[in-house]
Formats: sequence, C-alpha cells, structure tokens
Amino acid sequence: MEKQVGLTGQEVEERIRSGQVNRMENHMVKTNKEIVKAHLLTYFNFLNLFLAILVLITGQFKNMTFMGVVIVNAVIGIVQELKVKKVVDKLTVLTASKAHVVREGEKYEIDIEEVVKDDILIVINGDQICADCTVLECDGLEVNESMLTGESKPVKKKAGDELMSGSFVVAGGGVGRVVHVGDENYAAELTRKAKTKKRATSEMQNTIKRIIAVISILIIPIGILLFRSQISAQGMTRNEAIVATVAGIIGMIPEGLVLLTSISFILGVGRLAKKRALVQEMEAIEALARVNVLCLDKTGTITTGELEVTEVLGLGEVKKEEVSEIMNELTFAFEDSNNTQEALKRYFHRMDRFTVVQKIPFSSERKYRAIEFEEKGCYVLGAPEFLLQDDEEGAEILRKVNQYSEEGYRVLLLGKCGSVQAEDGSVSEVSPMGLIVILDCIRKEAPDVFQYFRRQKVEIKVISGDNPVTVSKIAGKAGLLGAEKYVDASTLGDDPQSYREAVQKYNVFGRVKPEQKQKLVHAYQSEKKVVGMVGDGVNDVLALKDADCGIAMAAGSDAAKQSAHIVLLDSDFACLRNIVSEGRTIIANIERVSALYLTKTLYSILLCVIFILLGRAYPFIPVQLSLISAACIGFPSFVLTLEHTEEVTSTGFLRHVMQTALPAAITMVVTLLVVQVLSPFWKETEVFTYTFDLLVGGAVGIMVVFRVCRPLNWLRGILCVCVIAVFSVGVLLFPGFLGIHSIFCWQMVLAIPLVCMVILLYHELIRLILCCYRIRDRIHEKLEILFPKRKKKRSR
Repeated sequence: MEKQVGLTGQEVEERIRSGQVNRMENHMVKTNKEIVKAHLLTYFNFLNLFLAILVLITGQFKNMTFMGVVIVNAVIGIVQELKVKKVVDKLTVLTASKAHVVREGEKYEIDIEEVVKDDILIVINGDQICADCTVLECDGLEVNESMLTGESKPVKKKAGDELMSGSFVVAGGGVGRVVHVGDENYAAELTRKAKTKKRATSEMQNTIKRIIAVISILIIPIGILLFRSQISAQGMTRNEAIVATVAGIIGMIPEGLVLLTSISFILGVGRLAKKRALVQEMEAIEALARVNVLCLDKTGTITTGELEVTEVLGLGEVKKEEVSEIMNELTFAFEDSNNTQEALKRYFHRMDRFTVVQKIPFSSERKYRAIEFEEKGCYVLGAPEFLLQDDEEGAEILRKVNQYSEEGYRVLLLGKCGSVQAEDGSVSEVSPMGLIVILDCIRKEAPDVFQYFRRQKVEIKVISGDNPVTVSKIAGKAGLLGAEKYVDASTLGDDPQSYREAVQKYNVFGRVKPEQKQKLVHAYQSEKKVVGMVGDGVNDVLALKDADCGIAMAAGSDAAKQSAHIVLLDSDFACLRNIVSEGRTIIANIERVSALYLTKTLYSILLCVIFILLGRAYPFIPVQLSLISAACIGFPSFVLTLEHTEEVTSTGFLRHVMQTALPAAITMVVTLLVVQVLSPFWKETEVFTYTFDLLVGGAVGIMVVFRVCRPLNWLRGILCVCVIAVFSVGVLLFPGFLGIHSIFCWQMVLAIPLVCMVILLYHELIRLILCCYRIRDRIHEKLEILFPKRKKKRSR
C-alpha cells in the first residue's frame, strides 16, 4: 500500500472547531439531568401531586402520607442510578471502540468519536466501520453490510467504493478517507433505532408497561365516577368524598412496582459492572436470566484462545522444509490478525524473498487464504475439508487429519494450486503439500462452568468454524455432556427445517459459517428457547445480534462488541457463571415481590368499580392504605429484593404473578363485601366498618407476604414475623390516627371469623386458579398436537 500522509494537526483542530467530528448528539447513556428528569417528571408523580393538593384543600393532612413514599421513591431512584452511572461510565471508557488513523504520516489509535472529516482511516479484519468512507486502497477487503442492508453475504470492495458506517470487515483490510461524520453518517439514524441489532427481550418489562398503560387509561374515568358516587353516598361531605376518591386512586397507582423494576435493573447493571460485565441494554439482564440454551464459540470460550503450532508435516514427496519455506513467506504476506495468524507468526519466520502478485485474505465464509508469488506460483492455506479433492489421496489425508482431530488438535492444509482469482476469491487445482498442526488449550475452569449450567437446566451448544471432530473432542474434555453428538454444518444446506431438526439432535456443530450460526440461533428460537450467544470474532456478529442475549468478549473484535448486549471485560468464560447467577437473582426477586404491588392494584380497581356501582363509601382512607403498603408491601419488598436467590420461574412473568395476586385481590373484595353486609349490625357504623376493613386488608397483605416467602428460610421467617409486628403496632398504638376503633372491645371478636375467612378463601382460590391454568395448558397441548402447522407458523 502507498504511504499515506493524512491530515496535519492544524487541519484536525480546524475540523473540530467547525463541528466536523464523529460525535453523535443522541447518546445511549443518560446524562445526570436526564436521570433526574426521568425520576421526577412522570405521569404518576404528577397524578400523586394533584391528589395531594386535593387532600390539602380538605385540611386532612394525615392523609397526605402517601407523598412521603413518592418523594422517597424518587430520591432513591435518582441516587442509585447516578451511582451506577459512574461505575458504567468508567467501564464504557475501557471498552470504547478505537479507530486507526494516519495523521502527518504517522499511525495513531484514537477513540472513534475523535475521528474528523477527511481523516485517513485504516481498517482490518474484525473492525467495525465508524464513519462513512471512500476506499483509497484495499488488500482483499470484504465487508459485511447486514446491519444496514440485511444481506449477510460479504461485499468485496475496491478503490473508489463506499464504506458505510455500521458495516464490518470480514476479510482483508484497506485504507479509506472519511467523507461523513457524526449524525451525517449513513448508520446514524439506524443507531438511534437501537443500533440495528435485535433488542434484548424483556417479558417482565413489556408486561409491566402494558399493565401501566391500561391503568393510566382507566384511572381518570374511574376516579371521576368514584368521586360522583362518593359525593352522592349517604352522609358523605364533599371533603370526605375527595379523601375517599384519593384513597381509591392511590391504591390503583403501582408506583412501587415501577420503582422496584427500574431500580432492580439499574442496580443489576451496577452489580454486573463490578463483576466486570458491561450491560449495553438493561433488558439483557432479564434475557440472560431466562436463557435456557447457551451457544458458545469454541475459541476464546471453552479454550483459552492461545494457539500454538506443534508440528509441520510434508505430504507425499514434499519435505517439511519445503512447507516451512512457503509458510515463512505466506504467513507474513497477510496483515490481518486473529489467533491462528498470531500462532503462525510465532512459529514461522519472516523472509520476504518472494514478490506477491495477488492474494485472497482469509474469511470465515471461504475457510482459506490464498496467494500468488511471482517466483513460486500459487498456494492456498485453509481447512482440509474445503480444499481436498474427493479421491483416494484426499481420503488418505483426511484420515490423517481426523486422527489429529480426535486428539483435539486443529489442522491446516497447505496446498499448491493452479491459479488464484482474487476477484471472486476462488482457487483451482489444489495439490496437497503439507499439514500444520495447532494445539488449542482448554480453560481449566470450563468443567465447573458446564456443571453449573447443568444444575441451572441451561443447555450448552458449541458452534464453531473448526473441524467438528476436533470441536467434539475438546468439548468432551471440557466436560460437555453429549459432546459426541456432533455434525458438520456444511451438510445442513439452506432449508430452515434441516436446522430445526439438527438442533434437536446435536450438541456440537463444526465447520459453521457465520450465516449458519445465525440460522442455528433462529432454529433454537423457533423451538421456543431463550437463546444466549457467546462469541468474540467477526464470524459471531450475525448470531450475536439476533440472539435473545448476545455476550461478547472485550478482547474480541469491535464488531462483536458493538453487536452484543453484554460485554465481558475480562474476556473470561468463567465469569458467565457469576453473571448468569446475578441476572437470575435480580429477576427472581422482582418476580416474587411484583405480586405484592399488583395485589394492591388489582383489588383497588375492583373495589373502585364495585363501590361506584353500589354507591357506598369507599372502604379505605389514604392513611390506612399507607399502613398496609408500608407493612405488607414496601418493607418486605425491600428485604426480598436484597436476598440472593436464583429461582426464576419458567411459566412466564404475568402468569407467575397472577397466581398470587389475583386470588388475593378476589379474597379482599369478597371479604370487604361481607363486612359491608354485616355493617348494619353494629353501632358507630363508620368507625367499626373502617376497623374491620383495615384488619381484612392487613390479613390479605400478610397472606401474600407469606405466599411470596415460600419456601420459608430463617430470613423469610423473620420477615413474616416483622410484617405482622409492624402492622399490629400500627393498629394497636395509633387507632385514632388511622381513623379506626380501638380493637380492645368485645365487637372485635368478629374479626376472628373474618380473618379465618381470608385464609381459607385465599388458599381455595389459589387452588382454583392453578387448576384453571393446568386445564388451559392441556387444551393448548392438544391443540398443538391436532394442528401442528399452527405451531410451526408461530415458531417462525
């Protein structure tokens, strides 16, 4: 390549001053101001503020206690997210993508945001193009533009062609001049739309968003109708009607659930950051927790990635010295860098005796590289299976290759060929010369990691571009059960059905091309699996971006890191165990305590509708709901969120929560209606009714706490006792403040059958709802058996 001079320091400064620098205004990371606004300026905060003003007008200040919860929630959310942001910002600097530019004749490595217009940009295999460029020079440059166009086939580039930002180099290298920067880049709009990769899936957040959307729509008309019914209820003043309406609306607002999920995800990002994992999308935490199929590339995950050439063999009449002579020249004629190339460079020696006429760089698609020397002719180096002829000589060499493969070695074939066509990347008339045997070391921690995932019921699948026999042997040594079930992916063809059948039969896939990795991910997803993909190379990009959770190694290519949802900063496969454990802990805790919040929301909606229809006074006032929320929701949710557990449900978030919340809500409504029926039988009707309503509400809340604490351990047992104690202290010591009667009177004996009713009805309703779910599952299974085409259609 020609010597490039590039911009001068003065020219760079001029472009920076004029704003011609590769910075986009729309960053993925929130600023401090955006974080504060996100927690303060919310729909529910404004609604709570409006309700507080209404209560303030009535003069009943004790019923404004709910605003204390709102303020505390906002402060906690802001403080925690700012703390996590500091940690993540530090890690983001460490993993920031770099660009190689030429300025004043020297090569520099800079952050991609420091690239300016007209910079001379050098790109090599594995790089992601950071700015639109015009190609000045190229050396077998091939680019994958699938993130922009959807076409996975590499595009060969020549001088004068355009390099689009967001694409990535899959073979060769080149030099380009930057023509667009920042928001002018072709990929800028796509970057604003989630970087063109598949968003990490979050069933939990999607469900909660749908619940909040429904509540947001219902809350205003229900509030208006409730106020009208309260003001027309017998004996209710305007102020009392306002307070009762506020109580009904406050119960419907799931502000604690919103805070819980957002803070849990934010803290999860912080905790994972401390474990040296950078989460690029918060939704990835849930996807990671629910992963039940984990696809791994062998190199850099099961193995250390450190390769070593152990042996060089001549074939037939060719001597080892002849093979080494050609390899000394061929190895250093290519500038691309990967683990195999580095191992070859350590073993062979640069000689520079031959003149290169043309060359074809290595790509995962071709599985070989080729070169033509003016003095010696044409040679090719690559996978034996792709280069050998289907004849007796080829079969004999393959047998020798398989012997090495069965011992866990990788083998490359050096062959002399008739011609090299750089235009289409083809070679002809390959004549075998020699074999290069390479050792790939297994990570010591791999067996423990595999054992952990077996306990967590996560299936491990190894997907590699290497010989399937070699991959199977290494995976078996690393402790993968079923490693003997392997297949050569080159035999799978293009039919999606063949991939769906293969994923059911095999655990190890060899000779896999980049687009085949993507197809395997799709095949597992079609079987309703939650798929995690771990990789570090440019050949993993397509699979990483389409997996439910893509995990890249920081030591890998820029393209892989940009495509992934999570980046392992230490590039250590063993870290996955801690990271998956942390993700499962976060999601398990949210699943358990979400039932506490949704119980209150459900029964509040039902009570509002019922008491609108009945035209009677709402059964609670705000201060009473504050006690129930503090004792039976806020305090236990805080403790349970801090507990470490990995019991993630496989039945779906909404179903799991509704199995607890719906029976509790129905129990609350039925029991409170019984209280309404019994209210004419005691004197001081209003105070006694409020007392029994509060006791019933507390009993239901305590029952839900017991339910989500199952199975009980010492911490959860203490928590249940404390919940009962906190609620009891409030009822015993502050009856006047709560607007209820002292429980030290004979009429309170009626509370005993009411509490017993709560316990029995709650348990029976749980059994009924579980039975309904089982019946629904059986019907669903029979429908899938009777109409298999429906299943296939859904799976696509």
